[in-house]
Amino acid sequence: MTRPRPPRGLAALLALVTAGGVAVLTEAAHTESASAAPVGAGSYTETLPAGRSLPTGCGSISTNPRQHVTGNAPAGPVPTNDWWSSLLFKRFDCQFSAPLFAGPAAYQPGAGGMGLSYQTDAAISGSATGTGEYHYPYAEHVRVGVDGLTAGQALVDGWSDWTVSTLLSGGGRTLRATIGRGLPLSYYQVTGGDAVLTITGPPTAWSNSGNRIGFSIGGHDYVAWAPTGATWSLSGTTIRSSLAGRGYLSVAVLPTTSGTSTADKIALADRFTPYAHNHVTGSRLSYSYNQNNGAVTSTYAVTTTAREGGGTGTVIALYPHQWRYLTGSTPLAPTYVSPRGAMRIVTGGQFSTSMTYTGVLPEIPAAGDSAGADLTTITTYLTNELTNPADFRGDDTYWTGKGLGRAARIAEIADQLNLTAVRDSALNVIRTRLTDWFTATAGKTSRVFYYDRNWGTLIGYPASYGSDQELNDHHFHYGYFVAAAATLAKFDPAWASNARYGGMVDLLIRDANNYDRADSRFPYLRDFDIYEGHDWASGHGSFGAGNNQESSSEGQNFANALIQWGQATGNTAVRDAGVWIYTTQAAAINEYWFDVRGENFPANWGHNYSAIVWGSGGAYATWFSGEHEMIVGINMLPITGGQFYLGDHPAAVRGTYAELVRNNGGEPTLWRDMLWQYLALGDPDDALSRFRADPSYTPEEGESKAHTFHWIRNLAALGQVDTTVTANHPLAKVFVKNGARTYVASNITNAAQTVTFSDGRTLSLPPGRTVAGGAANWSGGNAGGTPTDPPPTDPPPTGCGTGTLASQGRPATASSTESAAFPATDVVDGDTGTRWSSAFTDPQWVQIDLGTARTLTRAELTWEAAHARSYRIETSANGTTWTPAVTVTGTGAGGQTTHALSGTARYIRMFGTERATPYGYSLWEFRVYTC
Repeated sequence: MTRPRPPRGLAALLALVTAGGVAVLTEAAHTESASAAPVGAGSYTETLPAGRSLPTGCGSISTNPRQHVTGNAPAGPVPTNDWWSSLLFKRFDCQFSAPLFAGPAAYQPGAGGMGLSYQTDAAISGSATGTGEYHYPYAEHVRVGVDGLTAGQALVDGWSDWTVSTLLSGGGRTLRATIGRGLPLSYYQVTGGDAVLTITGPPTAWSNSGNRIGFSIGGHDYVAWAPTGATWSLSGTTIRSSLAGRGYLSVAVLPTTSGTSTADKIALADRFTPYAHNHVTGSRLSYSYNQNNGAVTSTYAVTTTAREGGGTGTVIALYPHQWRYLTGSTPLAPTYVSPRGAMRIVTGGQFSTSMTYTGVLPEIPAAGDSAGADLTTITTYLTNELTNPADFRGDDTYWTGKGLGRAARIAEIADQLNLTAVRDSALNVIRTRLTDWFTATAGKTSRVFYYDRNWGTLIGYPASYGSDQELNDHHFHYGYFVAAAATLAKFDPAWASNARYGGMVDLLIRDANNYDRADSRFPYLRDFDIYEGHDWASGHGSFGAGNNQESSSEGQNFANALIQWGQATGNTAVRDAGVWIYTTQAAAINEYWFDVRGENFPANWGHNYSAIVWGSGGAYATWFSGEHEMIVGINMLPITGGQFYLGDHPAAVRGTYAELVRNNGGEPTLWRDMLWQYLALGDPDDALSRFRADPSYTPEEGESKAHTFHWIRNLAALGQVDTTVTANHPLAKVFVKNGARTYVASNITNAAQTVTFSDGRTLSLPPGRTVAGGAANWSGGNAGGTPTDPPPTDPPPTGCGTGTLASQGRPATASSTESAAFPATDVVDGDTGTRWSSAFTDPQWVQIDLGTARTLTRAELTWEAAHARSYRIETSANGTTWTPAVTVTGTGAGGQTTHALSGTARYIRMFGTERATPYGYSLWEFRVYTC
């Protein structure tokens, strides 16, 4: 939702469809003086600056974001920027919500119940050479309700990483519905009457036996399950069951087509039936980054409660960016249609993916412009920036960020080329402007950050593009701040320390995408859709087409900023969160914005690129311009050393550029620098020739000619990115030209390093230097402010991969329990809502018996707030003699912690030696993975 102007044309056609015309309420301006809350040498205010706005919406939501949340929902800050946010952050429909595109099904609550829609035919508008959109719009097939239900509003009754529960009540009836990303089944609990399925036309029942009915409507097939002993009756457009008085049911959409036979429909229903009454009660992501080999492993787990029987797990549909990297599971043959492409199906309680992080750089190295005439050219361009390296175009958070990003690029390049006056000028601008923003004083209303405890958010004023009233775009705006701070940290580590301004940078990170589950000030990963693999820009998502994201590249700018900042400050938790977001989102962007394999967009849409991803589809359009150059360029800016993922598929780069030229009726005349830099990732020599032919263009507002020339000229020397080789260092990248590789790595510490690449090549890096070796050779830079480099994560044993979960359901014992309500067995039950808690003394332990000696790969500890400051992971062959495998002394931070393990053992335990709180040791889950 970058730079949203009042929508017009195609962008408005489906995007602004709402159920009602309810006026938006505006919070009256507060007039108190700003009071500072110190963070090191910096500060923010907890008093709304005079004349500034809070989030706005229905009723009293400005000051009470839990207005539409029940007491059953999780405590703490409410999530925003999600696929279901219009349920909670009610802005237009003050009763219910906009459509909720969960994938594969879409949902919309109403007075009579929860509506379901599954669409397989895209609605396409526009043309193949002009602006256009495709959507799988919400068109209700089924409404699940209760006889006599007359709900006045939908309340949020619970949420987890990618599920949400909503409560509808009225007329003495209630309906509680749980829906989620990738869940073909939806789950319901009812009181006060019969369960009623209202169909949008006479359905065709192809199976009705006992507690299960299968029916067709609108060319699609659904199955409903009542409790054992109940039956279903069909009359006209109504399907009814008393549920045998037990009050629960589930409904699934099947992955069928018009050619699916009745026998195959019944077979699919049979395949789903064992999971029908395993109601999903939660979902949780865990991830790890192995620095030694670049492996980024993600596990997506759901918890279920069996309403009858003893089953576990459910049916799970995976998006393309998930099933292409799936490990340890084999999908079923049928697939669902979705706005993101085909969804493949697995069953069980979890699935895992393994992707490869191929590196980022602070900046592309000066391998091609550090000598000769090109050195003269780049020196001239940089010298021209000496007095105005940021070229700020506005004073709000977005345009301030753009200027900071521009200055950071200039500082990085000038440092490589030893133009210290230009570098220091840019660094001084960054330092001065960030320090100003990071200092709150009484009465200050501009260049100030305000923390709102009700919403759990940090808003910068002046705000822009709805970053205050709608909580839009925080990852876009703050990514520029964090990236500039990371550049400054390499040269001025004292400024970046927690004693000075590092804490303020960390608050910006936590607000946009909090990486720490234990931090109750901000929601976990606010802007990031964990399951769909990318950010959402709108805080409320109250559009007929769902939520939206325009500038995916600015989302990646935030992720890259986390990698750079974490590396510069030694904060591996931030760095690893950045690596996970970056790697996951790179895969999603190449699938859903650029469709690099040509498999995800509707075949008859006519475009090979989408500028905006909507919950229900995509658009070749922007919020602010109909110019083709901007439609394409918005997903490229800002070009930095973190945007190399755009070149992972060079042929797709050339294809997207060719489509731009075709649609534009000729070469670009606007934003040529952004488009040439993108083209350079697919054809650097062609891009360089275009730049040389016309260097008199007008730069994009956040770009400089110095950086554009540097980027294109050096890609021409290095070639395209090589994704087949990784490094044991996060700031490293490999390029290939005419079959010959160049290896690049950046050392931002004050000690020498050796970087090893996966093909056996090594690079020796002097302190503070970026080095290129191989086909092209170069060394330069002086960014050695960081005293130490974060240590690599130990890899799992060779041949084991990341291992499989071996601890769930195994016997667990403990030294003590706080009470019978918190037994040791809760750490192995797979439910992140139950926990073991010890007595309030040191030491304490909890151990797991794996049954037989197993080869260990890793252990995952998911701590409650009462965590360990110091502890050991110990292993044993007999449960009596213990060997320390991991020792943590005084640095335990709680949340989710992963430890690599090796060797074999039957028993494993967490042995706590120092508590971080006055309470005991408390673990939600203790997961052990083995070969």
